[in-house]
Amino acid sequence: MTADVRMMMFATVAGMAAVLSVACEKPQAVAPPPPEVYVTSVVQKDVPVYLDLVGQTEGSEDVDVRARVEGFLESMNFREGSFVRRGDLLYRIDTKPFDAALAAAKADKATAQARLEKATNDVNRYTPLVAKQAVSRQELDNARAAQDAGRSEVDAAQATIDKAALDLSYTRVLSPTDGLVGTTKVKPGSLVGRGESTLLTTVSKINPILFRVGVTEADYLKIIKRDPAKAGDVPRAGGIELSLADGTVFNEKGTVFNVDRAVNAATGTLSVQLSFPNPQSVLRPGQYGRARILIDNKTGALLIPQRAVQELQNLYSVAVVGADNKIAFRNVTVGQRVDTLWVIETGLQKTDQVVAEGLQGLRDGIVVRTKPMPPPSVTPAAPSATATSGEAK
Repeated sequence: MTADVRMMMFATVAGMAAVLSVACEKPQAVAPPPPEVYVTSVVQKDVPVYLDLVGQTEGSEDVDVRARVEGFLESMNFREGSFVRRGDLLYRIDTKPFDAALAAAKADKATAQARLEKATNDVNRYTPLVAKQAVSRQELDNARAAQDAGRSEVDAAQATIDKAALDLSYTRVLSPTDGLVGTTKVKPGSLVGRGESTLLTTVSKINPILFRVGVTEADYLKIIKRDPAKAGDVPRAGGIELSLADGTVFNEKGTVFNVDRAVNAATGTLSVQLSFPNPQSVLRPGQYGRARILIDNKTGALLIPQRAVQELQNLYSVAVVGADNKIAFRNVTVGQRVDTLWVIETGLQKTDQVVAEGLQGLRDGIVVRTKPMPPPSVTPAAPSATATSGEAK
């Protein structure tokens, strides 16, 4: 074998060895890029602090209309669910027994009046005769006693007449107030008033209308501790918004009407009545809603988007991006919500940046690539004067 052939064979074997060596080497792993997240800065604003309370409407006057005398209901003189005025005739009860009772009382008075006149005439006649000793003193005393008894009988008869006339007036059942009359509980032809005052219907005054809510003991203490000297003063909170069942906000603002004396031990709430003008009669008694009362103005509050906050078993946390783009999870204390933002009470600084989108798969210490989110908007805070004038009692 010539030298040239040996050289060619050696080169072929070396080439094959090189190819096999390369084929046996493991491929080099390529590191994945850092995850991309959207970050936003903490917003610092003055934020109004509201108290949201669920409650139910009721008439400013809810008056039960009852039968005050016994009798058969003769007629119903209103349309159920309509508006009535004070003094409008609602029902009429059969008057015949009461007309008869009044006539009998008048007759008894006439009889008593005749007895009184006779006794008076006897006294006038006997008085000069006693001086002449024509009649005895005993006869004059008897005449005077009969005169006194006659006066009492006349007074008693007049009282009976007044009672009979009053009962007769009760056969006309009138509306006790201006308002909305409900459905009738008793139809004409029914016997009412036997043994008790039969409930006929209810009239509710709905302009203004009241909205009853329950303030928790904790919220009450939070409010009253700001100024304990004002406890028991006339409530001054105004500008109260009322959200209705369809999600709309009632077009009239309300005020605090009154605050109950004591906390309900069963529910742990303090009953508060709010008053709302209701000129168009949109609200009716029994409707549910949510009232929002301005109680404070929080200065320099820190806010972040609600989607930046993670909740797990009542613990809230946010992912903070440091200067080296490393993630650090922090536990925070959240406050009230303002539009799409959440007030952070503790756990953040105003210079922090938090992850608003891309939280899935993040962990402490991981490096991320950041992109800025558009700055979140927040409803402008109410002026301090508004917060003061709207302070809830």
